[in-house]
Amino acid sequence: MKPIATFILIFGALSGQLPAATATHWVATWAASPSIQNPDPAAMRTRKLEFVNQTVREIVHTSIGGDTVRIKLSNVFGTAPVKVAATHIALSGAAGAIVAGSDHTITFSGKPAVSILPGALVLSDPVKLAVPVLGDLSVSLFFADTTMTTTLHYSAQQNSYVAAGDATSSETLTDPLTVTSWSFLTAVDVLAPESTGLIVAYGDSITDGAKSAMDQNHRWPDILASRLITPKGPNKFAVVDAGIGGNKIISDATGRNIAYGVNGLARLERDALAQAGVKYVLLLEGINDLSSNASVDDLMAGMQQIIERCHENGIKVIGGTVTPAERAGARANGLSDRETRRLALNEWIRNGKAFDGYVDFEKAVEDPAQPGTMLTAYDSGDHLHPNDAGYKVMGEAVNLALFK
Repeated sequence: MKPIATFILIFGALSGQLPAATATHWVATWAASPSIQNPDPAAMRTRKLEFVNQTVREIVHTSIGGDTVRIKLSNVFGTAPVKVAATHIALSGAAGAIVAGSDHTITFSGKPAVSILPGALVLSDPVKLAVPVLGDLSVSLFFADTTMTTTLHYSAQQNSYVAAGDATSSETLTDPLTVTSWSFLTAVDVLAPESTGLIVAYGDSITDGAKSAMDQNHRWPDILASRLITPKGPNKFAVVDAGIGGNKIISDATGRNIAYGVNGLARLERDALAQAGVKYVLLLEGINDLSSNASVDDLMAGMQQIIERCHENGIKVIGGTVTPAERAGARANGLSDRETRRLALNEWIRNGKAFDGYVDFEKAVEDPAQPGTMLTAYDSGDHLHPNDAGYKVMGEAVNLALFK
């Protein structure tokens, strides 16, 4: 005779009375693309990026929520192991504080400390935490030994905090320093329904939100993320920002500009294809290449490579037209034909049939009375980067029907 519990399980399954468990997978809710910092130790200390018996509390903004979370730490540009003595995650409060009762220890293979080898990335163990939709998390890393930040996202448009000693579980920080970069932390993932996917916004400073208000999450990918969230769910898409200020598609940053990162072709695997749950890449990049005298043919070839590599991984690619920059110093740099090349590239993005769709960011922020220039109401003042209002209209220009 079968046990009663077994009989109930079999009967329930046959009668359809027991719902099947919902399939889940990891989806990135926040990410930042790393680059290498100026290797000069003096410059590192000036920017508060050398940690000695200190905790750095990094503030990140989520897109989708969940009840289980993990983080990714990267030492991709390091030349020596990075030792993290303790790591905690919590809901973020004001000025570096955390919400009472929300703190959780993060472990790596069951251990509270982790050593990240040069060039390596580590995944944390899962943590049960009610991750908010469009909310802020604090990830606190304690470095007992002297640690140079060799892998970071240098321009976060977000304040994070550095405090003395192991303050990873402290609700408030004592006399913290502020930093405007993310060190070693490259992603936060949540468990989400199998139907939930990820959109990676891939680009340069305009995707990274340069000149937007600090701590306000007014980058255009943030606006897109908020538009994709429905109050009653299920929320089908997360959005992460894989922009790096100064980045180019077909050439690397060098010298003093090394923090602008390796070229977009070289970082594609790490910053886009390897993101948990990715289904779409929205590419807005090219103005820095054009300003470095790159040809339209070379840029089209580079974009085509990105498209083909994404397609090979089952990922669709949406192209973004390059925004106006006619008044942003091109003629002074001897690039009087940059506007001609920009227009030709945008024509190909719209009509070349290489992309799976496109977003006309150019038309969203252009001054119709002065083609090639940004509308004054959307201009941060440097004639290249939008202000908060400009980023808002860019995020609103994305047709949500592109994502299915």
